[in-house]
Amino acid sequence: MKVVRKYDDVELIAAINDKKNLDDAILYIYQNYSETVSSFITNNGGSQQDADDIFQETVVAFIDIVKKGKYRMEASIKTFLVSVARNIWFNQIKKKERSGRREKLYEDSRGTDEMDVSHYISDREVKQEFRELLIKLGEPCRKILTLFYYENLSMKEMVDQLPYENEQVVRNKKYKCLLQLTEMIKANPLIASQINEIIK
Repeated sequence: MKVVRKYDDVELIAAINDKKNLDDAILYIYQNYSETVSSFITNNGGSQQDADDIFQETVVAFIDIVKKGKYRMEASIKTFLVSVARNIWFNQIKKKERSGRREKLYEDSRGTDEMDVSHYISDREVKQEFRELLIKLGEPCRKILTLFYYENLSMKEMVDQLPYENEQVVRNKKYKCLLQLTEMIKANPLIASQINEIIK
C-alpha cells in the first residue's frame, strides 16, 4: 500500500482543497481514520461491510463539507469524521428498523445535521430526480448506484452483475461515482433545494 506524507488537520484541509493533492489526502484519511470509524460502526450493531460502506460515504460527505467551506475546525478531523459516520449510520438504522430502540438511537444522533449522500439517494420523494442524474453519470456509475441504492444488493452480489474482479474494485468505483454525483447535485440548485426541504 502506498504510504503518503503525514498531515496535521490544517495541512489535510489544504490538501483536500488542492486538486493535485486530493488523492493523497483521501488515502491519508483511509489509512489513519478508517479503523476508528469502522470500530464505531461495528460496536453499534453494524457488520464489517456496513463499516466499509459507511466510511466511504463519510469520506464523500466530509470532502463535500470541506470544499463548501463548512468545516470550521471546531473539532478535530478524527472527531468530525466519527460524528458524520454516526449520523449516516443512525439514519440507516432509522430506515431499517421500527423499534423503540431505533428511535432512541436516532434521536441521540441528531447533533450532526450535515446531509449525507446515502440519505437523500434513498428518499422516495427525490428518486425520480436522481434517476435522471444517474443517467447523466453514464452507464457504469448508473449501474453501480442503481444496484446498491435501488435494488439493495450487497457488494458481493454486485460483483456477479458487474464486469469487475472483486468487491474492493466495486467499492472503489462506487466511491468515485458518489463523488461525481455529489458534484452534479451541487451544480443543480433545483434538486439541491428540494433535498434541503425534504431533510429539514
